[in-house]
Amino acid sequence: MSLTRRDVFEYLAESSSATPRETTTVGSLASALNTDRRTVETHLDALEACNLVHNRSNGRVRVTITGEELLEIDPAEIVVIDACEDRDQ
Repeated sequence: MSLTRRDVFEYLAESSSATPRETTTVGSLASALNTDRRTVETHLDALEACNLVHNRSNGRVRVTITGEELLEIDPAEIVVIDACEDRDQ
């Protein structure tokens, strides 16, 4: 089974918090999700481009308030779209 962006997003939301700004590490996420660090980083980069994740320069990461609110709507219906590299399109 392939690791999805949603898997990473949901696990990150369980492992961190926006309001008290509790973070986790990319390495911890990769270990918990039983995958390599680069796979997790790729998903986190795309989630960050959608303002759902805050990725700090020190390797710590957390869900954003926007991300938490999105998960509260209806997690069964969530669709995360990659941000366009050219926003004029």
